[in-house]
Amino acid sequence: MFIKIFLYSIILLISCQRLSAQDTSLLNKLNDSMNVNRKTSYVTGTFKALTVVNMQTIESSAAGVLNFEIQHRFGELNGGAYNFFGLDNATLRLGFDYGITDRLSAGIGRSSYLKTFDGYLKYKLLRQIDGSDEMPVSVSVVENISNYIQNIPEGIGLTFQNRTAYSTQFLIARKFKKISLQLAPTYLHFNLVSTAEDKNDMFALGLGGRVKLTNRMSINAEYNYLPAGQIVSDKVYNSLSMAWEIETGGHVFQLVFSNSQSMVVTQYIAQSIQGVPQATGSWGKGDIYFGFNISRAFNLKKNR
Repeated sequence: MFIKIFLYSIILLISCQRLSAQDTSLLNKLNDSMNVNRKTSYVTGTFKALTVVNMQTIESSAAGVLNFEIQHRFGELNGGAYNFFGLDNATLRLGFDYGITDRLSAGIGRSSYLKTFDGYLKYKLLRQIDGSDEMPVSVSVVENISNYIQNIPEGIGLTFQNRTAYSTQFLIARKFKKISLQLAPTYLHFNLVSTAEDKNDMFALGLGGRVKLTNRMSINAEYNYLPAGQIVSDKVYNSLSMAWEIETGGHVFQLVFSNSQSMVVTQYIAQSIQGVPQATGSWGKGDIYFGFNISRAFNLKKNR
């Protein structure tokens, strides 16, 4: 009797082992099938707005989404009590950005600083893949053109061509858990410069970052470095800007401190036009402009 029970137990264990092996094999096949059919998960929300502060981010409006942005800068804080520490003077830029596709967008803007018009195209070349080293960064390229219509100094008429400047930026960004960093190699071209010693073609390097404080608040900062020797006729200060960013539903609100009065890329990085006042000042001398950015997204496609 004992021998029969022992034999039956051996047979049962062997059968269970075979069934377990079959189940494991089927589970592995099922997992492999799911991995094949699983869609690539791209990182989203590297930045919450289309700008770090002044600098463009790798983000762009989705297809059919119109983003309206108000950028406002008061005068210098060192303006004294007579100018109410800059509050009596202000510079304003109104901008629109529209998503043609989920990766291609176009934008236009009008700034009161030198009565400047600007426009750009942005295309997202690469997207960071979540949880994978296959694509560790997101990359966008931005082509910008700007033209101011105010003639400075008075009595000197400048042609449309003379007042035009261009820029190309490659935006390379990576999102970590609560920190996002962006590198922005920048090429600038000015049709008109102050002297023959100044360069018409210039190169700069921007660095921007975002530190997430809560789900709706962050601290942003950016620095744009223009190597020496490209502008010799005037003093150029590198643009340094910081912002406290608050997301409120469909709005993104930024409180800004910057040494850049202009919000147009060709002006706050390198303004090299005869007779035009500098767009940036010195933090050490109190040339700090307080202001804000407000952006609002409107979905123009009902089926999204």
